[in-house]
Amino acid sequence: MKHVFLIFSFFLVAVSGFSQELRVSGTVTSGDKPLEGAIVRVEGSSQFTQTSAGGKYSFTLDEGVHHLIFSFGNKKRVRIDLSEDIVLNVDMSDAEELLDEVFLSAVRVSAASPITYSNLSNEEIEDRNLGQDIPSLMQYMPGVVTTSDAGAGIGYSSIRVRGTEARGINVTINGIPYNDAESQGTFWVNLGDFASSVEDLQLQRGVGTSTNGAGAFGASLNILTDRYNYEPSAEIANSFGSYNTRKHTVKFSTGIFDDHWEFNGRASVIKSDGYIDRASTDLKSYFFQGSYIGETTLVKALTFGGSEVTYQAWDGIDADQLKEDRRFNPAGAYEDDQGNLRFYDNHIDDYKQDHFQLLWNERYGNGWSSNIALHYTYGRGFYESYRAEEDLEAYNLEPFTANGEEITQSDLVTKKWLVNDFYGTTFNVQYENENLEVIAGGAWNNYEGDHFGEVIFTRFAPSLPLHRYYENDAEKSDFNLFGKVTYALRDNLALYGDLQLRKINYEVNGFEEENAPFIVDDSHTFFNPKAGLTYEFSEASRLYFSFARAHREPNRSDYEAGNPEPEELNDYELGWRFATSNFQLNSNLYYMDYRNQLVLTGELNDVGAPIRRNSGNSYRLGLELDAVVRLHPKFSWRPNVAISRNKNDEWFASWDGELRSFGKTDISYSPGIIAGNILEYRPVEGLEIKFLSKYVGGQYMSNLENETSLLESYFVNDINLQYTWSNAPLFKEIVFTGLINNIFSEEYVSNGYYYTYDWDGITYDGVGYYPQATRNFLAGVTLRF
Repeated sequence: MKHVFLIFSFFLVAVSGFSQELRVSGTVTSGDKPLEGAIVRVEGSSQFTQTSAGGKYSFTLDEGVHHLIFSFGNKKRVRIDLSEDIVLNVDMSDAEELLDEVFLSAVRVSAASPITYSNLSNEEIEDRNLGQDIPSLMQYMPGVVTTSDAGAGIGYSSIRVRGTEARGINVTINGIPYNDAESQGTFWVNLGDFASSVEDLQLQRGVGTSTNGAGAFGASLNILTDRYNYEPSAEIANSFGSYNTRKHTVKFSTGIFDDHWEFNGRASVIKSDGYIDRASTDLKSYFFQGSYIGETTLVKALTFGGSEVTYQAWDGIDADQLKEDRRFNPAGAYEDDQGNLRFYDNHIDDYKQDHFQLLWNERYGNGWSSNIALHYTYGRGFYESYRAEEDLEAYNLEPFTANGEEITQSDLVTKKWLVNDFYGTTFNVQYENENLEVIAGGAWNNYEGDHFGEVIFTRFAPSLPLHRYYENDAEKSDFNLFGKVTYALRDNLALYGDLQLRKINYEVNGFEEENAPFIVDDSHTFFNPKAGLTYEFSEASRLYFSFARAHREPNRSDYEAGNPEPEELNDYELGWRFATSNFQLNSNLYYMDYRNQLVLTGELNDVGAPIRRNSGNSYRLGLELDAVVRLHPKFSWRPNVAISRNKNDEWFASWDGELRSFGKTDISYSPGIIAGNILEYRPVEGLEIKFLSKYVGGQYMSNLENETSLLESYFVNDINLQYTWSNAPLFKEIVFTGLINNIFSEEYVSNGYYYTYDWDGITYDGVGYYPQATRNFLAGVTLRF
């Protein structure tokens, strides 16, 4: 069946018909100055190119009417009616401003930079935005692996890049840190339907450029939220799908009024029962923004956030359960008085988070500009869990007597709370002329977290008032300064330099469960230099090389597990970019050399968070390729592949009662090959058909290379359909979207855990798995006014 489908896909190319192709070419300028790196895109198509150093571009298009979008921090839309080859020169000096992107200028890069990166545009996000989390929308990007606790991409989802898990991926929203300051993780479940408010995102692989917040240790993800709109608009989007999944979204924009003001917003609800039993999700979210647009000024005030209630699904299942019932969820299980298996209804994660940002950009003339931002995040929530046969002493509860017998154990229900505040500022000043670009800035951020646990119910003990059994407070401050320079040594050779100084202080005081003291008082000062060269062979071809050093402090769970050392990384990147109107190729070799890398051991703590341990010396060596091939005006092909070798130089672990060297081993959760593919076909105007494929090679869940811990490779395929009905009655347009995930119903596992335990001096091991959904679908309709 799979082979038949692939043959059919290529058959579509053969029968799609060939119309006359004509050439559009020209130069993009700002006044008399050619613009290098301007984006030229065909509206309603995935076809795009970038201008060369001389501002030149070219396209081959079908005969007929097209709209070209030219963008370079501003945007111009040009209509053309092709009946012959034409030369179209575009002056961007009078184009409408897209000032929003200046908020990311300090953390983003372009094709002229010696940094390895990929972009995901608003159009690509909209194609599949039917309720799944941002990691699921990114899964076809190079080197990316995604997973979902609930199995269907809604709820608790996570992402790995080059084998680096979420805590090593720096995430910023409008240049402001999003990673949780203590855990360093990114919890997309707290931002339900955030993709509906994202203009575009950039994924930098490796160390990348200096950014705000926690240091990038495998990748950084820079997200730009919705721009302001010139014209009033509104839309209603509804989608439904497997596992009782539904998403309802309302958006609006006032358009610019009184020449300076614009307001826009969104409200969303997402609900799903999940593929895994009882892995339900209930997400409510919002996004509201006000903008002031002046001749040289842009000020934006925005707030976003929401609430999530998810039934816990992080316990996983063992190998026998995987064979018998892969959808089984053991979370919340207990036995009633008659010995029957029951599940606690409220075994949930309940969390609310609100973000506030104030962004101000000012242009001063003569190449100078500045950005400053203030931000505040308020989070609060808890895990509620049923715990069977717990020792009362561990919860500071007194034993009691029943029927003349002392009772020291009881079933309990606990809530583990986290209430936190995160606030700070980011700032930078920029100068740019024909040969030089300089950015200098920094950030100060502070985190305050209150952790505490409560016993709210005891099954076999006397009823109690609300009982707090542990409490600790945490505070973390993060300050950094950076300077970046890009200088054109010659017309075809540019030098890049980047220096960052970062200082962190982290303090924890109090107790954890079982009256265990938890005290941390640690400080780190890191110096992170970066440098690179970009050489342009021709308008279509660029070669780059870069070196970057990065450091990263341990997180909360690392301190809980022992005495961790900070990580150090030296990252070497050698890449070649080639771009013409019908073919684009990005290729790069990387070598990431680590000292004390905190690698996943495979184990989980009591709230499902992965446990890490310093590895000593380790490395990641790889080749990444991604391309866009325009096979025909109606058909394009977008393959990518990442091949890597990921090794600990020497791994030590306790085995059979003694410390043992396992020698050079594979780093956990680091597949040697990751490949993606998108075949896109547009048979008629408004209709888009995509066939998407993802292959992830085998990977170990531990650093022991134990076959028990091996996750098998998997290959999954999706179909994405979208039809846009322009100028529909009563509406500006109606968009119909369909997504069939895992069309061949592959039974695969994308994540799991591995643990060992000793019994009478012999080591035994165990595994847990997180199965992903078999064939499932989502379908939606968007009404735009």
